Amino acid sequence: MRTARVGNKLNPSEPLSGDRTEPLHKEAEQLKEAMERRPVVDMARGVLMATWSCTEDEAWQMLVWVSQHSDIKLHDVAEAVVAATQQEPMPARLQERLAEAVRQWHARRDPGG
Repeated sequence: MRTARVGNKLNPSEPLSGDRTEPLHKEAEQLKEAMERRPVVDMARGVLMATWSCTEDEAWQMLVWVSQHSDIKLHDVAEAVVAATQQEPMPARLQERLAEAVRQWHARRDPGG
């Protein structure tokens, strides 16, 4: 059982109030969800790295850019990228945004070309 504080001291007879624990529970759930979703994001980064010979950070930036500019969660973008390796069609909107992200990456990498 968690205990509440009285001043700077713990009061073991009084549990923490729900008002104070709710944000902690919410954060714990968000962290758990992020850890469960991380493998597909890492796979998508790997797909982009292998396809475009970009760095891990560049692949991450492309995924983030596509997510932000298509209003689709990063995890869903990553799932679409990975699914495309299994011959599942990528939604046109994501294809367009990913193509734009790659164009921008090429422009940054080779500004004169």
